[in-house]
Amino acid sequence: MKICTLDGIDVAYEEFGHGRPILFLHGWSLDHTSEVANFEPVFEDRPGWRRLYLDLPGHGRTPGAERVRDMDGILQVVLEFADALFPGQRFAIAGTSAGALPARGVVYRRPEQVCGMLIRVPLIVADDTRRTLPEPTVLVEDAAFMASLSNEEREMYGGILVQEADFFRAVKRYMERCIWPAQTRYDEVFCTAIRQDPKRYGLSFDVDDLPQPFEGPSLILAGRQDSIAGYRDAWSIVENYPRASFVVLDRSGHGTTPQQLELFKALVHDWLDRVEEVERA
Repeated sequence: MKICTLDGIDVAYEEFGHGRPILFLHGWSLDHTSEVANFEPVFEDRPGWRRLYLDLPGHGRTPGAERVRDMDGILQVVLEFADALFPGQRFAIAGTSAGALPARGVVYRRPEQVCGMLIRVPLIVADDTRRTLPEPTVLVEDAAFMASLSNEEREMYGGILVQEADFFRAVKRYMERCIWPAQTRYDEVFCTAIRQDPKRYGLSFDVDDLPQPFEGPSLILAGRQDSIAGYRDAWSIVENYPRASFVVLDRSGHGTTPQQLELFKALVHDWLDRVEEVERA
């Protein structure tokens, strides 16, 4: 990994490719590895983009810092990172889950510099008690399959959306590769202090009260069965983004369903096509 030192904070990040910058912001308690796993397959045959995946403060290999006390502080670090790595350049930004909040903050603060925005299973409402959420559900039940799992697997994956072998293996592989390792690396004390206070977990300003609509091509991707961030709250901000595709995937919770990988790639390619079209004009 590379390190970018910003006013005393050593921000860790991975970088791939060349061309127009695109900055990826991961979800809470995770790190850059989940974004790399989800997005790098899109760029296997797509040149022209310089992909930067950073670990947000308190996550992965980026330590927490005294000056970062809330989501405003995290947004400030993201802006400083952009200024250091691609000063003055136009760039695209993608945020997943809680990462969608500073991603929208960058659009709010630097609309003239952002050429496109993607937010995936986005956090819209910081206060958990005020979100509009579907009830947790299991779409496909298979008692025999679940009985074939170990006690530990049943305890860990008992609420899996689709109780089917291929689906289970794909989810387990992703969790073991990206989720569990990341959650051993984040600063629990630092992150919990922010996460448990809605005023600190949210931004101090209304990030969705844009001075004017953001005209860059955008993609808002939500899960129909997402019982963590939901999908209805995301619809409330769609008018802020006149060039946004708004997609709600069935058979999808708070993450990309493994069997929908090709659909996910197609949606991201479509978004990148639209950004490139505007930037060529």
